[in-house]
Amino acid sequence: MIDAIVGGVAIAGVLSARWNWWRPTTQGLPTLMYHKIGEHPPGSKLAKLWVTAQDFLRQMNYLKRHEYTSVLFSELRDAELGRRPMPERPVLVTFDDGYANNYEAAFPILAETGTKGNIFLVYEAMERHNSWHDPSSEPWMRMLTWAQNAEMQRSGLVEFGSHTMRHADLARLPLEEARWELNESKKRLEDKLGREMVGFAYPYGAGALVPEVRRLVREAGYRYDFSIRQGISPWPWDPGSGPLKRLLVRGDDTGFDFHLNMTRGKARF
Repeated sequence: MIDAIVGGVAIAGVLSARWNWWRPTTQGLPTLMYHKIGEHPPGSKLAKLWVTAQDFLRQMNYLKRHEYTSVLFSELRDAELGRRPMPERPVLVTFDDGYANNYEAAFPILAETGTKGNIFLVYEAMERHNSWHDPSSEPWMRMLTWAQNAEMQRSGLVEFGSHTMRHADLARLPLEEARWELNESKKRLEDKLGREMVGFAYPYGAGALVPEVRRLVREAGYRYDFSIRQGISPWPWDPGSGPLKRLLVRGDDTGFDFHLNMTRGKARF
């Protein structure tokens, strides 16, 4: 009997060291953060940023099964302004950078499951490749085209936000250059897509906790700014409390990891 108790304690200790199942459930606005959907290239050092199409489908079906309602940036803003009710269990599905596989692999799954997604675009990378990336860790990737963006936007399932002009590390730039990255990307994306850009994500998460940089984000006119800090943000959200948190979905996440992210705001240490 004692051996069984000790064994159970040991197992619980191992699980606690790997997963946060013991944390209390967290209410608020979960925001999922994806990058690339599909199979990662052989030898990739960034495999954790790839989620297979099969896993992505399972995750979107999880949201349906647990009665989450995916929302677009504009719908979030309408709810905040009282123009529409906020869903009982809202979730934001976001993608950083604007890779072609967001259209080729993720968009069909969004359509199949009726899930809405939001993509943060690097303006100058569109129809090109991710030139900010070091190709020694993974080959350059094709980015979305404007035609693909227009098709996704027309579907009503996808909206877009800004990820700067050149995927800039805003914490390292002179403030005037950071201001240009923020203002210019917002203006050009609005001109190209014909709608307001209310969402912004900090490339690398850099600058999210730098007051001077965040002030520029707010001055540029973005309503929602997103960090890479892991967690679920309270809702209603107070911009003075800092950028909205997100839940990084990793390529090696299990279904249990995903569940803990959605319910506890963190799956692992």
